Amino acid sequence: MKSYRCPYVIPDFSLSCFLWKVVPRLLCIFSANMLNISAFRIHHVENTDNCQDYTIYSWPTFVLEGEPTVLKCLQFKNRNPFDLSLNLTWKKKDSLGIIPVGFKGPRIMSQGDAVWLLPTILQDSGEYICTQRNSSYCAKVSIHLKVVKRNETNNISYPQKAFLLSSGKIVCPNLENFIQNNTNYELKWYKDSTRLNMDNKKFTALEGTNYLLINPISMHDSGYYTCEMTFAFEKEQYNITRIVQLQILEKKEKNIPLIANPNERITSVALGSHLTIPCRVFIGANNHSDVDVWWLANNSYIQTIYPDGRVKEGETGQFVENNNRSIEVELIFDSITEADFHTDFRCVAQNVGGNRIQTVTVKEKKKDRELSWHLAVVPVAVAVVIIGGVYLSKYWKQRSTKGYVVASS
Repeated sequence: MKSYRCPYVIPDFSLSCFLWKVVPRLLCIFSANMLNISAFRIHHVENTDNCQDYTIYSWPTFVLEGEPTVLKCLQFKNRNPFDLSLNLTWKKKDSLGIIPVGFKGPRIMSQGDAVWLLPTILQDSGEYICTQRNSSYCAKVSIHLKVVKRNETNNISYPQKAFLLSSGKIVCPNLENFIQNNTNYELKWYKDSTRLNMDNKKFTALEGTNYLLINPISMHDSGYYTCEMTFAFEKEQYNITRIVQLQILEKKEKNIPLIANPNERITSVALGSHLTIPCRVFIGANNHSDVDVWWLANNSYIQTIYPDGRVKEGETGQFVENNNRSIEVELIFDSITEADFHTDFRCVAQNVGGNRIQTVTVKEKKKDRELSWHLAVVPVAVAVVIIGGVYLSKYWKQRSTKGYVVASS
């Protein structure tokens, strides 16, 4: 039997050949593209009404009973660039009612991409589904709402943190939909049900801001804070309450190494003499971090400036005194030259906490020259005194002889 083979180039069009060769390839390309599209979705859930995207917020929205809340729908990018219109609707799960955009009821209304509940009741708790749909695309967002009784406020607190002995700030969260362009709103702040005194310099809350400043922070400032504001809508006043649990953290002190020696910035030495300057760094008993100690000459490494080894670093020594650790690196001069008097030598100690630098300047020792000058002058002065004394003694003898006449007999 002769096998069937479709040529790639034929003079006449063959429908059977086209279907045999082209259609499988198109199906393969189409399948690959669909797989690539699915890989970039935020979350894909199979559902019965053919919505391509279905996202569920894992963290629920909490609100106190009797207070307003706003549920916002996540906006997906329209997949069809030629059809920019999206029809948005809201629905509570297990409920037959649909909330379209622009709906306004006695307590529930829909504006733009959000649904407002003014105010909430316990029966409002549940899952709310926002659906965005057009002729070629559909997306769903599921948001869980939990309405809490007013005597259970601590169960819906927002955790925040501040550092001890610093200037801390507590933010009253999730007020964006109620503030909008209003810059004259004012919050009332409470701590453990007690109204905070804003006349006290410790607490500051400015009009038109959603935060409370505490300066300085102490361990007693930890606990539950309540912020309240009033929201007016169509001649109705609604209270909005947020509870913040503040945790105080202690700052970990950075154990920066301490340079114990050299403790003098100027060292005097004579030309040509040998000199050793120890750099001892105190680490402490409880500091187990690695400490590096080295010397610099005019901000350059010693071995770079003195390749001949005339000035060099000694070996690193480690010491323990009274359970306190320290390390030492010596700077050794084989012989002092004139250039050393014009060089800044720096001992650097560094660990993960930071670094310290001690600068040492070598000066020429002048005391020996002054002493030798004095020693040279003393004999001359003594000789001058002796000679002067002899001269004065002779002078007075001659004068006394001339002043008396010997009587004749």
